[in-house]
Amino acid sequence: MASKELEAALAAARAASEVIRAYYQKNPGVRLKADASPVTEADVRSEEVIRATLSERFPSYGFYGEETGQHAMGAESVWLVDPIDGTKAFVRGIPFFSTQIALMRGGRLVLGVSSAPVYGELAWAEEGGGALLNDSPVRVSTVAALGEAAISSGNLKSLAASGRWQRFGKLIGAAAYLRGYGDFVHYHLLARGALEVVIESNVNILDIAALTVIVREAGGTFTDLEGSAVGLATTSVLATNGALHQAVLDALTR
Repeated sequence: MASKELEAALAAARAASEVIRAYYQKNPGVRLKADASPVTEADVRSEEVIRATLSERFPSYGFYGEETGQHAMGAESVWLVDPIDGTKAFVRGIPFFSTQIALMRGGRLVLGVSSAPVYGELAWAEEGGGALLNDSPVRVSTVAALGEAAISSGNLKSLAASGRWQRFGKLIGAAAYLRGYGDFVHYHLLARGALEVVIESNVNILDIAALTVIVREAGGTFTDLEGSAVGLATTSVLATNGALHQAVLDALTR
């Protein structure tokens, strides 16, 4: 049975989807933030409705939003929100964007909602409760041989500039095949057993917090490329079905 927190997160995602649909493919105005990433009125307004929904139900919780920043981060429970993860795709009318809502309690991610309203997928998970995609329970694959594994990559800029790039090339050669689904898509695919490995660099915790919980509750393993647990400072991802995690980590670090 869903907790009150999960009910709130799902309600916030639904409210955000209404805002997002109203702007999608309507040529929303775009401005660049200090880090040169784009932001639209849809990003700001959808975060506002998410924050309003969550704050009304849990006024003592902290909030860390992509557009409005950090508030009460010293609270035991903190919401982590990216209202439109994939704004570049949203602006160009490509449906590979999503709303990401996670809850961190005592430094541990315990709840995640990943809503892709135009793509047509809604995934969620709560610690100890398993993961669901469009109301159906999902589970990672049982593939245990790298030669049978499907790998998906996202942003790899820093990986390409590092000494690991050649190791990544060898890993690709050893796997069954590589695709770059990116954004929320490959994490949903991983959680439902359609691929085995996701590798990314240059990420922000708000991009992956909810997906961390979803993959973990589907039976997978989610760390950074050093093998460390995901936290507020995480900037890279190695997410797998669990069975292949150590083998992939070894391939990238040795």
